[in-house]
This record gives sequence, structure tokens and C-alpha cells, in this order.
Amino acid sequence: MLSPQRGQVEWRQFDLEGLIAEDHVARVLWDAVETLELSEFYAGIAARESMPGRPMLDPKLLLGLWLLATRDGVGSARQLAQLCTQHHAYIWMCGGVQPNYHTLSDFRTAHGEKLERLMVQVLASLMRRDLVKLERVAQDGMRTRASAGAASFRSGAKLKRCVEEAKQQIATLRRELEEDPSASSDRQKRALQRATEDRQRRLQEALSELPRVAEVHARNEHNRARRAEKAGRKLKASEPRVSTTDPEARVMKMPDGGYRPAYNVQLATDVASRFIVGVDVTNQGADSAQLLPMLRKLEGHFGRLPNDYLVDGGFGTLRSIDGAEKLGVKVYAPVPPSRRPGADRYARKYADTDRTFRWRRRMSHANAKRVYRQRAATAETVNADLRNRTMSCFTVRGRAKVRAVALLAALTYNLLRAARLRAPN
Repeated sequence: MLSPQRGQVEWRQFDLEGLIAEDHVARVLWDAVETLELSEFYAGIAARESMPGRPMLDPKLLLGLWLLATRDGVGSARQLAQLCTQHHAYIWMCGGVQPNYHTLSDFRTAHGEKLERLMVQVLASLMRRDLVKLERVAQDGMRTRASAGAASFRSGAKLKRCVEEAKQQIATLRRELEEDPSASSDRQKRALQRATEDRQRRLQEALSELPRVAEVHARNEHNRARRAEKAGRKLKASEPRVSTTDPEARVMKMPDGGYRPAYNVQLATDVASRFIVGVDVTNQGADSAQLLPMLRKLEGHFGRLPNDYLVDGGFGTLRSIDGAEKLGVKVYAPVPPSRRPGADRYARKYADTDRTFRWRRRMSHANAKRVYRQRAATAETVNADLRNRTMSCFTVRGRAKVRAVALLAALTYNLLRAARLRAPN
């Protein structure tokens, strides 16, 4: 029998280029990264002559690693750092460099605006080659679970008590550090002090979010009270609450019917090419106010607006449709049924403007209904692709960081799709 001998020392040689196949997705993504203009990422790197330091990791490498991790559904910086020492594809991409998880995490969340400009850069290149024409665009919202629990939500009075408790704990720790010179105890207490200060910072952020939450809560309570009054029911009073873990997250109704802390990721997709052309993140659960902001974003990125815009009923408010039609964009959205039994839903209503009436009459034709059916085939498939990778649940906190993760997912999706289009049949 041959038994394992793990106590012996072996010298092994391996070829980095031979670790992965020639058509491996890691090579595809690296080739794509090398074609990008990354001068913005290098602008903040400079040599220091008067103090010690170490060489910076190449932003190209960090971007490539996150693109590959996003493609593989890896959303944790610690897990990515492990893969860089264990997985052949990541070892090949690192090329002998060993990034730590802190550097990887900071890079992903600190460059949201730059990632958006990178996505626009890729799309502009595709538009020059007539691969993206921006003639017909579909928009959809995707509610994604936030990195916060339902039990982390506190009312204003509770938040203030928590802030005072955190302040007292910090003062006590500082006093003990000054009185106790013990080295090991000092390290432990300083770590505890940093954790307490971080908790105090998040509590202060939650308090600053409270007025915005209270404003929305007051409107919702007013609507609930009116519905309860009509139904003859008693309404139990509630207080506005904010999460102490992620103050910008909001409780939203999820696709499974449950209510959980989440963010609403807005995606605009070119119907013909299936490229994602617009990304935004909001903490509003409803999609009703998200149509016009995305149109302004598209116009700012590309200097033009799509001809046709496909959205579901959640976006189809009269105000949004009127604003889009005023910009020269034809909206394709389902017309809600009339409240009066037997009434024609496509007839002009008292709240209609000339522009919303044109939309209403347009949707009465069979051709418009055929156009609208392209929405689900476009937006829903893109949503499913991103959700199956890293968008099922966010591992970062705060709207800015969540937006950076969403942009990275969209950039990965677009680069891989562009590579498939370039590949020979």
C-alpha cells in the first residue's frame, strides 16, 4: 500500500500561464480590462519621499479580480482574498501578487462614480460599432436584501438612548486606558473603543436619517388611516424606525411577499442588444418615481434619449408618463383597468393631459402590446442573471457602497456579453 507522507518537503514548479485554458473567462475579462481607459484610477497614486510606505497594488489587477469574482458570484472580500491563494484562475490573474481582503474591500466600494464612467465608456465603444443603438430601452426595479436585520430598526427615542449609552461607554474606556498601562489590556480596550466609536457613528447616521423616514412614515400612516376608516377598522399607531446596522436601508415588500430591509436597484436595458445602459440605487420601495431620473441619467451619459421606453405598471404614473412624453420618449406601459365596471380603460380620463391620452390610446393597439411584451423578455432575464451572481443579498452597507456593487455587476455583465459578441461563431 502507498500511504501519504505529509511530513516531507517537496519543491514544485508550475507555469502560471498553464494554470488555465486559453479560452478561460479570466483571460477574457483580463483582456477586456486592458482595453479600458483607467487613468482616473491611477490619478491618486503618488510617491512619498518624506515618509515610509509600500508600492500600491495595480488598480487594473483589483478591477480584474472583482470582475472575475462578480462573474463567479463571490461577494465577500475575505473569500476573494482566499481564492487568490487557492483557485487557479485567481492565482493566474494575480501573477504572484497577494492582495489582502482590506485592500480589495476598499477598492470595490470607493470608486462608484469611476465604475459608472467605465460602464459608459464600454457602452460608448459599443455604440460606435452599432452594437448598442439605444432605440428601445426597458427599465425594471429589483429589490435586493440589505445587510441589516429587521431587529436592527429602532425608534427615535431608542436611538437617542443608544447614542448616550455609547458616549458613556467610550468615556469609560478612555478613562480606563489612561489609568491602566497594561499592554495586552490596552490593545483589547482600544479595539473595544474603536468598535464602540463605530457603533456611535452608525447611531448618529441613523438619527440623521430619522427625519426623512418620519416624513414618508407620516404619509403612509395618513393613507392607512383613510383606508382603515373606510373599512371601519381601528388603526394601531406606529413610530418611524431606522436601522442601526444600515441606516439608509428601508423595509420593502420583497418578491416572495415578505417584508425585509432592502434597496431598490434600477436597471435600464437596451432591448435589441441586451446591454445594461443605466444603473441606479434607491431606498424607495415603489418604482413610481424612478422613470424620469433614469431618463435624465441616460441623456447625461449618451447625449440622447431612447425612442421607446418599456416599463411595467409600477412605473406608469400619469406624472411620469407625461414627463417622458414631453421629452419625446414614447412610453409603453400597461393601462390600469377602469374603476367603473364596464368602462373603457383607454378612454380619456379627467386627469389626462394630451400626452398621457396619446399613451392611453397607443396602448389600445395590438402593435403596442406586442412591443410591450419585449419588456419581460429583456428586463426580467437581466435581473435574473445579476440576482444569480452577487445581487441576491448585499454584503456592504450604505447606499453609495451598494451602488458601487450594482455598477460592478452591470459592468461585468456588459463586458462578458461584449466578449461573446466578438467571439467567432
